Amino acid sequence: MELPVIRKSADLSVEPNLREYAAACKTFSWDSAQEWIDGLPGGGVNIAYEAVDRHVVHGRGDHVALRCLGKQTQTDITYAELARRTNTFANALRSLGIEPGQRVFSLVGRVPALYVAILGTLKAGSVFAPLFSAFGPEPVKQRVVIGSGVAMVTSAALYRKKVAPVRDEMPTLQHILLVDEPGDDVSDIPGALHLTELLAEQSEEFDLAQTGPEDMSLLHFTSGTTGTPKAAVHVHGAVVAHYATGHFALDLHAEDIYWCTADPGWVTGTSYGVISPLTHGLTMIVDEGEFDARRWYRTLAEHHVSVWYTAPTAIRMLMRAGPELAKEYDLSSVRFVASVGEPLNPEAVVWGREVLGLTIHDNWWQTETGGIMIANYAACDVYPGSMGQPMPGITAGVLQRGEEGRAQAGPDGHVVEVPAGEIGELALRTGWPSMFRAYLDEEQRYNKCFVDGWYLTGDLAKRDENGYFWFIGRADDVIKTAGHLIGPFEVESVLMEDPRVAEAGVIGVPDPMMGERIKAFVSLKPGVDDDPKTLRRELTAHARRRLGPAVAPREIEFSDNLPKTRSGKIMRRLLRARELGLPEGDLSTLETGPVPANEEA
Repeated sequence: MELPVIRKSADLSVEPNLREYAAACKTFSWDSAQEWIDGLPGGGVNIAYEAVDRHVVHGRGDHVALRCLGKQTQTDITYAELARRTNTFANALRSLGIEPGQRVFSLVGRVPALYVAILGTLKAGSVFAPLFSAFGPEPVKQRVVIGSGVAMVTSAALYRKKVAPVRDEMPTLQHILLVDEPGDDVSDIPGALHLTELLAEQSEEFDLAQTGPEDMSLLHFTSGTTGTPKAAVHVHGAVVAHYATGHFALDLHAEDIYWCTADPGWVTGTSYGVISPLTHGLTMIVDEGEFDARRWYRTLAEHHVSVWYTAPTAIRMLMRAGPELAKEYDLSSVRFVASVGEPLNPEAVVWGREVLGLTIHDNWWQTETGGIMIANYAACDVYPGSMGQPMPGITAGVLQRGEEGRAQAGPDGHVVEVPAGEIGELALRTGWPSMFRAYLDEEQRYNKCFVDGWYLTGDLAKRDENGYFWFIGRADDVIKTAGHLIGPFEVESVLMEDPRVAEAGVIGVPDPMMGERIKAFVSLKPGVDDDPKTLRRELTAHARRRLGPAVAPREIEFSDNLPKTRSGKIMRRLLRARELGLPEGDLSTLETGPVPANEEA
């Protein structure tokens, strides 16, 4: 299936923030972007002030900040009300003796109290560290211990299931702040306080902590599926990048109704599920429920969502639900759709045009970058399968790799960029505001991420002659077969072009002749009952036509249940382990059924 470039022209319903990409890259600077935020009245910068209080100062206090959709109810919270609630939370932390710089963790889903806690913690100058509510006890313990957490916002049920079994191994954890309404007996939870009662005792006035741009604000953990989780340190000055990336990459306007489906336990759910949209003063949808195709379409339609930020997993699940369901809803209010969490397969971009009437704009970033680094923009051409072009203010390069497969400096101390079309390690010139400042208490591990003024991402990519970047795979996912370097994403995307294929995972299997041979695990759409031998032959032939015999899979295995993270990313590591009969390691952070909330980007 040929995937032509999608041209942008007169189909833009709102004047985009970034109309001329090349001109913006020439004129933009991070110094000039400081003018997009207010800064604290007494000096310094605080993320919560930029996201909440400044809108009240500028007369937008009555504008709805959060539209919270519960299972049966809807609650609107204005910026003025959010300012008051976050003030009471900040005062509550102070009343408990929690000081600036100390870490407050969360282990809870998308409920209003979570958003109050995030912003209230930042107002108090303390550090917020979100946890994924699907974690088991061991991942929770690891992260709280690494972060020296002193308080946790959670529910009684989650505490008893995820925290109680390991509470004795977390000596710094003193306060458990429960989002449940008072009434149930919580005497079995040491240090438990009901937030409703605690906040009722606090003043609605609070003098924000005079945080500076380099003061720690957020602690984000990597998924920890391989090795010990890393705690990436982010600072209050990152809010400049949160605003700018929302402006350029997500095309946010103050009049937008915005919905980010990311789980708040991961960096996307914080950077673009809280901070970036609120700094723009728009109305943000907060949906407590998990994925349901009909519910999602209904949410888009009934709440007139104009900007939608979601994940490839969610898009694939909507594709599986069929185009007829989408036609039952008026989606005309949606003007911009973006995707992150893993590469967006080209056929998903085509589906968006055919079913939604919209281009889905893929973008790329990581926990460590703190914000979007490479994106497809509203007014720019989109090449299906490409992650786009670097943000204004970001310099990206593809670096030549050494013998160990990672970019490294040569004898002269410098790295080498490879020509267009060649594969290398994706790297970013350092210095953007949301760049992580450390791995907490792991200086050596942090320093290894940088060489010759570049941050090394660990992702392999190539750049085409038009300046667009194309994801190849993680350095440890790339398959070397018969002298060829193959990115599994490329093979997976081609297999998914077949209308019978729902998902695919591709790995390399040791082979004495080729080094590795390519094997694909394929999940079929519901109702497909083709003869397996015939289907396998047809998929192989299609892959050989599209990719050539050297790149097409040598083996195809059909599976109804591919191993995934909770966010729906296929775990190639587990596919390899199962194929080779190796231990699969600690699976406590994983689920086998996709729930479409972004994991880390």
